[in-house]
Amino acid sequence: MSFYVYLSGEIHTDWRDEIECGAKAAGLDIVFTAPVTDHDASDAAGDHLGRESDAFWRDHKSAKVNAIRTKTLIEQSDLVVVRFGDKYKQWNAAFDAGYCAALGKPYVTLHGEEIVHPLKEVDAAAMAWATTTEQVVEILRYVIRG
Repeated sequence: MSFYVYLSGEIHTDWRDEIECGAKAAGLDIVFTAPVTDHDASDAAGDHLGRESDAFWRDHKSAKVNAIRTKTLIEQSDLVVVRFGDKYKQWNAAFDAGYCAALGKPYVTLHGEEIVHPLKEVDAAAMAWATTTEQVVEILRYVIRG
């Protein structure tokens, strides 16, 4: 039986690939899912619903279309990994963590020590805080195999 893991958050590095490769190398039966990580495609997710002259309404439509995917995949997951990078503010990742907390869905945060303070509430509800993708893979190995 496969374990389902949703990889939320930062889209500017290859952290998802590192976790997926590490899990594969460990022989873990995991199905990984994620948000759309192509920034332009994500921003344009609602464009087919009609042109908007105001950027707010374009973003609003696309956010709702993206939320269909995000909410569905988070709800179907067994565990969520939420990655916060150091270059950009990932409000969407914080929102995903809050959604997990509200659902009682276990999640692990992945971020550096330099942003511990701004993420204290997010980390407080997490089941673990990791600083490396290797630590995340070890958590997955333990959860699946004991």
